[in-house]
Amino acid sequence: MKTNSQMTLDKYFRQCVGIDISKDKFTACLYMYDMASDAGCCTESIDFPNNRTGFNQMVKWSRKESQKGFPLVYLMEPTGSYYEPLAYHLHKIGQTLYVVLPNKARKFCEYEGIKTKTDAMDARCLALMGCKNRKLRPWEPPLPIYRELRQLTRLRADLVKMQTQMLNHIESIDHMEDVAPEVRKSYEKLLDTIEKQLEKNEKDIAAKLAQDKELETKVKRIATAKGIRVGTVTCIVAETQGFHIISNRKQLTSFAGLDVKARQSGKDDPRHHITKKGNAHIRAALYMPALSAAHCNRQMAQAYGRICAKHPDVKMIGVTAIMRKMLLLVYSLWKSGEEYDETRDNTHTPRKKEPQPTNSPEDCLKPNAEPPDWNAADKEGNPPF
Repeated sequence: MKTNSQMTLDKYFRQCVGIDISKDKFTACLYMYDMASDAGCCTESIDFPNNRTGFNQMVKWSRKESQKGFPLVYLMEPTGSYYEPLAYHLHKIGQTLYVVLPNKARKFCEYEGIKTKTDAMDARCLALMGCKNRKLRPWEPPLPIYRELRQLTRLRADLVKMQTQMLNHIESIDHMEDVAPEVRKSYEKLLDTIEKQLEKNEKDIAAKLAQDKELETKVKRIATAKGIRVGTVTCIVAETQGFHIISNRKQLTSFAGLDVKARQSGKDDPRHHITKKGNAHIRAALYMPALSAAHCNRQMAQAYGRICAKHPDVKMIGVTAIMRKMLLLVYSLWKSGEEYDETRDNTHTPRKKEPQPTNSPEDCLKPNAEPPDWNAADKEGNPPF
């Protein structure tokens, strides 16, 4: 049984292993930090191979170097797909893992005044960040169906890009002089292969959705909104893990990079634009549906016309706003479980207004009453308040 002093020490003592991952290896550093005295120490950064053997070696090393009886956590950045094998390994053996975006880790290093950027220093900074930041959310792997849907929807996006490239090449060839027949046949063959893969991809996505009837029902219900197709909803749901990692509307817009920021200096008018620091796959999936919804969806068309009237020279502002509204519409319908209603003016439930006081301070005075004399006193010389 722990004493009160030991329990107090548990509250202020933290230790974290920072991990900087690359393709063939990863660098780990253990940092131990006492929040009460703002003092800490760290081990040397050690390289391990990025494979199952290296994972076991790193876990064994971290348990040996860390203080026994205190919780040990791990923190890393999502470096492409190279971090996933180690992340799944740590989660499988029951370790607490945090995964932070690179821009947040970089901002933390700048705040701490660390300018050097090497693998060893990055691992140390991540370890320090895991000790000081107490608002991190433990990482959890997505459900298999969301992980597979994300791979399928990203494959579809790549196939559409290749299809557009082949069509542009063929159009360019049509305007050339003396084109070799073999070249045109090769492009047409590639285009035919891509189109067949697109058809197969659509069937694979439909079959994957059919494995979860509840998920399929939700996606098809949301896709009844004009301008939104099943593929768009599937992409959004897959990238957000069924909105499991999203807790509110503001976080969702930031996750997709559709949050607006302003820049202003002195007397200059502030310039507003989206940050684009978020999931690019969601933004790409919403672009064409936003163009369609701006004309065929009554709610979106009204908003698009109102925004374009304010910014007639930059209509892309209206398209971006429709992308954001459609994303929040999908989120609202997913959370509420309601059917899409085109007659509603809002895509979300308005916030309840706080009750306002019915009487103002002036109402406390009687009509035609003189203001109180704050220098007055009663018979015993005490002030009237």
